[in-house]
Amino acid sequence: MKFDTKCVRAGYEPGNGEPRQIPIVQSTTFRYTSSEEMGQLFDLEKSGYFYTRLQNPTNDTVAARITALEGGVAGMLTSSGQAANFYAVFNLCSAGDHFVSAASIYGGTYNLFYVTMKKMGIDCTFVDQDASEEEIAKAFRPNTKCLFGETVSNPGVKVLDIEKMARIAHSHNVPLIIDNTFPTPYNCRPFEWGCDIVTHSTTKYMDGHGMQVGGCIVDSGNFDFAAYGDKFPGLNTPDESYHGLIYTQKFGKLGYITKATAQLMRDLGSIQSPQNAFYLSIGLETLHLRMPRHCSNAQKCAEFLSAQDKVAWVTYPGLKTDKYYELGKKYCPNGTCGVLCFGLKGGRAAAEKFMDGLKLVRIYTHVADSQSCMLHPASHTHRQLSDKQLEEAGIDPSLIRFSVGIEDPDDIIEDIKQALESV
Repeated sequence: MKFDTKCVRAGYEPGNGEPRQIPIVQSTTFRYTSSEEMGQLFDLEKSGYFYTRLQNPTNDTVAARITALEGGVAGMLTSSGQAANFYAVFNLCSAGDHFVSAASIYGGTYNLFYVTMKKMGIDCTFVDQDASEEEIAKAFRPNTKCLFGETVSNPGVKVLDIEKMARIAHSHNVPLIIDNTFPTPYNCRPFEWGCDIVTHSTTKYMDGHGMQVGGCIVDSGNFDFAAYGDKFPGLNTPDESYHGLIYTQKFGKLGYITKATAQLMRDLGSIQSPQNAFYLSIGLETLHLRMPRHCSNAQKCAEFLSAQDKVAWVTYPGLKTDKYYELGKKYCPNGTCGVLCFGLKGGRAAAEKFMDGLKLVRIYTHVADSQSCMLHPASHTHRQLSDKQLEEAGIDPSLIRFSVGIEDPDDIIEDIKQALESV
């Protein structure tokens, strides 16, 4: 099946007399008539369902669809994108371990890596993703377990050089993990450029309608964890909670996702609800229709804003003047995403006045929605910081994050125009 067909059909094939839509299996548990059979499930000797915290048929169907879209071998849903990023890294790291991450990532993920995981004894070194391979390589240590980045960063919309990062990771015998939320697999397929594991906040474009919060991890199956047994003991040494089972030996290329499901989900429980997975499946059916509209609308808005006297700057990889234009064309030839950033010449005060003047575009703490929305971090998510502190954090006080929806572009631009007039 081609990509567009996979969006609609992958992961689920109804039998004769079965429902067209995937069933919502809203059940905590599943019945068996044999005690032995139930025991085999708990020992991972047999595939099946026994408790939704570990696996659920609705969730597995949707995970299979996303896995097909990314071109991976196995995937799992989580309760949020934050949970997906945490599980993806924690599946490889233990107390005393280290990993490297691009600094230009979502603020919540940055805090997870810098603050919360440090409390667990796991250190993260942040690097400039645009630095040379030699400079980034200096951050690696003998106990480094992975390299992390975002295909297109939130909110800075910086495009990651995937091939470069893959070379660096693989030269140190570790996998490259990439959050592919903004482009989605419609615009970028990181596995084709050397990435090993992909994560998503399915809350964003994959849902596309602000209906559910969720996440997903997909493994390409290309990284040979068994070849580096000492570096990844969690995958290559006996798990005593499953009678000494070794994941790479028992499950081969499915070992990484099996461990994340049978061990991390079992103990930490950040499962996506079957109802949310169902909502996600509906969003996926139109992903291939929505993404081109998001990108074309964002391109028109970026070009309009760039021509306005009151606008100080615009960041969008679709603009030929943008620093990431060439990387965007390479990795996302059909467009990067519908998110852009811009700043007004009047700084924070002008941004606040502009935001108050919006009528069609909504003020939401959200991105990648069918409805156009904006956020001014200095007034909203980072309002506790002074202008000096914002600049130290790399956030221009005038920065406005603009998630362009799929409305008529003329209506969106007209709203921006009238809001600018009030500044």
